[in-house]
Amino acid sequence: MKQIGILGGGQLGRMLLQAAANYPLIMHVLENDPECPSAHLCHHFTCGDIRDFDTVYAFGKALDAITIEIESVNIEALEKLEQEGVFVCPRPSAIRIIQNKVHQKQFYQDNQIPTSPFLITQNRQDVAAVSNFLPAVHKLGLGGYDGKGVQMINTPADLPNAFDAPSVLEKKVTIAREIACMMAVDQEGKEVLYPITDMVFDPDLHLLNYQITPAILDEKVRWKAEAITRTAVRQLKSPGIFAVELFVDPDDNVLINEMAPRVHNSGHHTIEAHYCSQFDMLIRILASYPLGNPGMVMPSALVNIVGSDHAFGLATYEGLNEVLQMEHVFVHLYGKQQVKPGRKMGHTTILHPDRQELIHRVNRIRNTLRVVGRD
Repeated sequence: MKQIGILGGGQLGRMLLQAAANYPLIMHVLENDPECPSAHLCHHFTCGDIRDFDTVYAFGKALDAITIEIESVNIEALEKLEQEGVFVCPRPSAIRIIQNKVHQKQFYQDNQIPTSPFLITQNRQDVAAVSNFLPAVHKLGLGGYDGKGVQMINTPADLPNAFDAPSVLEKKVTIAREIACMMAVDQEGKEVLYPITDMVFDPDLHLLNYQITPAILDEKVRWKAEAITRTAVRQLKSPGIFAVELFVDPDDNVLINEMAPRVHNSGHHTIEAHYCSQFDMLIRILASYPLGNPGMVMPSALVNIVGSDHAFGLATYEGLNEVLQMEHVFVHLYGKQQVKPGRKMGHTTILHPDRQELIHRVNRIRNTLRVVGRD
């Protein structure tokens, strides 16, 4: 049986392992936390640092294929493994581009992919020198995720919040809506696109609050979004599954915001709502199986379950029984023992043909289910 490795043992790895259980595969996980969400679902767990060259190389050299669930991995080790014949998915070259937001924005510019105007800054002084560019969003080049590494710099008074490290200063644009599109590419270059989803973000945490699929879009907007997605993914020249987040402005212009070279929060609903989930799709690519059908079984909504304000300690789920009794609602808890404010602890997926009923159930769940902490 093929030996497949995952760098990172969080919830994305956990859901990949759940999909992999349907196939004759031996699954390995490398993660530095022996109690991570993936630790007890894989065949072989290695405790180690995914950013360390020797650790990643030693982990991967006996595998047939290796993938990631987070971008902050040792790329040099993956390059060496690729040279030695291990199937690295996505390719290290794609991870290198997307891992650093500076490189990512330059990639869009170099390939004439529409994106918001931006400047590259090396330190806080660089931001102060271009105050006429404000209001803007400052994004740390390396290390940001889930809203971390992002600062709003609206006026010169906000300059002390700017990052004192290589970053991207993105001009604020007027956003009518945010959408996401997922695309899968197999080892032979065959492609499939998932239906576009509407995303609604928490303005304070900068995390996805909920999303609804399919997005109701003007046909021309949908064409633009799909064309941008295809162009961006094709220019990476890599197999894998890719999440492309996009802005739509009031004039129906579509701009790429960010990409992820892996399974992604914006695709979690596909587990129940689509014939082939994003996780099953990536396992198929890793194992050299045919691509699955990304088509929609039924319209859906997704609600993130995150730690409540002031929640610290052992995770306790208030209102869980009530949500589990709701019709056509699927609960996924990630097995994280400790909670803190804003930490992703799980998600729920809702299936219903009526969009207004989806929104109604989203609000019911958000008002019912809370994650609190106890000593």
